[in-house]
Amino acid sequence: MLFRRRKPATWRDRVRDLFWPRKGLSRPFRYLGKRILRLSSSPHSVATGVAVGMLSALTPFLGLHVVMAVAVSYLLSGNIVAAALATAVANPLTLPFIWAGTFRTGELVLGVAPEHSGGLVDLAHLLDHLTFADLWVPVLKPMLVGSLVLGVPLAAAAYLVTRVAVRAFRRRRLQRVPGREPEAGLPPASWK
Repeated sequence: MLFRRRKPATWRDRVRDLFWPRKGLSRPFRYLGKRILRLSSSPHSVATGVAVGMLSALTPFLGLHVVMAVAVSYLLSGNIVAAALATAVANPLTLPFIWAGTFRTGELVLGVAPEHSGGLVDLAHLLDHLTFADLWVPVLKPMLVGSLVLGVPLAAAAYLVTRVAVRAFRRRRLQRVPGREPEAGLPPASWK
């Protein structure tokens, strides 16, 4: 086998790798960042896609993050791949913090008194016994308002950082190899 280990993994190694990969948890995010920087669109298009993806990742509609990001990015002429990749901000490690932050922020903005503050909420019980209309006011509405309040500044910051990073990455790439032409299909003006 081409990529087989020299020394077979023990059961302890397999269990440890399940919870903490050998290469670390930051490696997939570094890969996504490099993938976004290497997209062959204008810096504005890539940055728009990242901003839309970040904003949609904060919404409470869990299964629709990518669909919303792709649709809005298409409408705004952003890069669709960048939008889909940026939704990775909402992952199993960050979702509890995102949900708690958007819920509390939404409650503060709406002036709603928390019904279950301090106590545990059995979400499975709520979902079984409530309809969507019953769940909208106490849970989804504050989360949606909170996601917009937190998401708009985050999306603006992501836009600026991504646009600057893509420009700098492309400038360094051109300086590394003298006489190198921009990628096919892109005018030199889009590299700046």
